[in-house]
Formats: sequence, C-alpha cells, structure tokens
Amino acid sequence: MRLFTAFLAFCALPAAAQRATTHETRSGLVLSNDKIEFTVLTTGGAFVEFTLKDDSKKLNPLWDPARMAREANLTPRFGASAGHFLCVDGFGPISKEEQKAGYSSHGEAHKLPWETVNSSEMALTQKVHLPVVQEMYQRTVKIAPGEQVVSVEATLESELSFDRPLLWAEHATVGAPFLKLGRTVVDQSAPQCRTKPHLESERSNRTFPSGEDFTWPKLTLDGKELNLRVAPEKHGVMNHIGCLMDTSREIEFITALNLDERMVIGYLFPRRDFAWVQHWMNFPENGMYAWGLEFGMQPYDMTKRALYALQPMFGANTFGWLPAKSKISTHFLMFLTRVPAGFEKVDDARLENGEIVLEDRNARKRVSLKTSHTL
Repeated sequence: MRLFTAFLAFCALPAAAQRATTHETRSGLVLSNDKIEFTVLTTGGAFVEFTLKDDSKKLNPLWDPARMAREANLTPRFGASAGHFLCVDGFGPISKEEQKAGYSSHGEAHKLPWETVNSSEMALTQKVHLPVVQEMYQRTVKIAPGEQVVSVEATLESELSFDRPLLWAEHATVGAPFLKLGRTVVDQSAPQCRTKPHLESERSNRTFPSGEDFTWPKLTLDGKELNLRVAPEKHGVMNHIGCLMDTSREIEFITALNLDERMVIGYLFPRRDFAWVQHWMNFPENGMYAWGLEFGMQPYDMTKRALYALQPMFGANTFGWLPAKSKISTHFLMFLTRVPAGFEKVDDARLENGEIVLEDRNARKRVSLKTSHTL
C-alpha cells in the first residue's frame, strides 16, 4: 500500500521545468536530456545552441554572429537573426511599398516576443501573433530520452478572408568555428540548382554567374569545375544558390559535416512542406563565416514579385499558399551526431525502422540514430 501511494504521488509531480538561460544577453530556454542540450530564444524563437552532452568542447555548429562579433571586437550586424531562425511571412528583401508600410526583411516572427504555451524539460510550445500580416504561428519543439534528435512541428493560421501567396523559410545556418574553410562539407537531396539571379550592380563580392543552372554540387566557373559541397579554401566571397529538392523523394535531407571534428548536423523534412533550399555562402575576410541551409517554400530570399516572375522554376512553384481563414502545418527533424573516422560524405539520410540512417557509400560506413519521432 505504501508503494502504491508513493507511485501515485510520483505520478502527480509536475514535469521537470525547463532551465532558463541567457545567450549573448538574450533570454532563452534549454531543452535537455542525457544526450543533448538545445537552446531556444524567447524573443524571435531562434534555435541558437545545439550541443552534445559528452562533447568536452561543447562545439555549437549553429551560426552565432553576436559571439563572433564580440570575440572580434566588432559591432553585431544581424540583429535578432542567429542560429536557425524563422522567416515567415517573408524571406529576404521587401518591396518599397512594404517598407513604407512598416514591414521588415525576413518577416515579423524573428523579431517579436514569443509566448510560452507549455513547457517541460523535453518539450516546448510557443506561439506568436504576427500583426502586420495577420497570422498566428505556433510551434512545438520536442526531444526524447536517449536521443540526439529534435522534432519541430508548426502551424500557421491566416486571419484574413482571402488566399495569399506565402513565403516561409527555416533559416538554418551553420557558422565558424564549426564552419571551416575547406573542411566543412554540405550534402543534400536536391540535384537541380540555379545560381541566384542578380544585377551586375549587385555583384559586390559575389563570384557566381547570375541565373545559371547546374547539377549539385558541380558548378563551372571560368572554365574550372567547382565542388560546391566543400566550403571554399579562401575567404572574401559571398554567393547564393537555390535548389529544388529531389522530386522522387517524400522525405528530403540536408547536412553539414565538419571533417576535423567528425561532427554532422542535419535535417529531415517532407518535400510537401519544404520543396526548396537556398544556400547563403558567406565567407567574409573577418572570419565570421556563415552557411545558410535555408530550406523553405521558395528558392531564394526575394520579394514576392521577384519570386512570382520566376514562376515556375524547374517546373515547380516558387512560393507557397496560405488559404483564407485556414491553417497549414509543417514538420522537420534536426539531429547532431559524431561520425566514425573516414566518414566524409552523406550520400543519403533517411528514416528507417525507428532510426535516422546516414550513409557514406564510398567509405562503406553507416551511422544510425535511434528516434521515436516520425514525419
């Protein structure tokens, strides 16, 4: 009887609360289990830290521009943008009319305070109202004991009485020191690519031609074939490409692997949710490197008008749709793991029998991560 009473008392205890933290002066919440720690900001909702518990270096692969600027005695340039942040309803530049009306680049969500709806040690639900576009966004982030996988499910609801084109990008971004010249490689299930169209006056430090189609990862530049999956050997360049996810797959992937640390961060997501990925390959001379693996509903960070002008691209829509007074949902998985020596390329990443499986076929090596999450 005493044991039964003790069991009932245990069941009545509240779930372990999330740990509050501060990341570069910004408030956040930490999801934690025996394998990983994962930090989410309370303003903007960005994922800013993802680390392995058994990593003595606590290497965070996510882009941290505030830390890099502080270490270099520079002023941060990117405001609320950091790590993996949300771009909805907007991605990149805005029109002159939108700017005049008070809208901002990358939409509203990444700048506003988010309300915590529910939280525990291994789950967090947040929501944010977007007043300018009149939308409600809600997201649940979950981890599970013994797993190195994060599940992210979101809904976006329109408060308007008419259908509208939608821009939604998960601005997943890796940064230095995880992102290292010549030693970090990116793989994806997206074969058809096009360099981002740009005017000659916009070239700046861009080296890729404007609007050129190619098959990932080989791009010919000045008669020389480049392998774009490898971070460049030299800094001082910034380029964009847009790629259509493999139309023969239902579940897509994109990964970034540091060959020296033998650490890979990656994503799995349904093609029905996110059909495109834009690569923002930013390698400035000051060493504040960033590589955006920006999977979303459109190929580039452009205005709605510019994206509409590209319609269709590779036979696919270049933006999403948000129906009147309706909700749409998305889901993706995010993972972090070590790989064995000699593992140098992710030829495939997939969900299989309760595991995320990564394969390097040339090396005949395979990594499996158990997961209770599905897509």
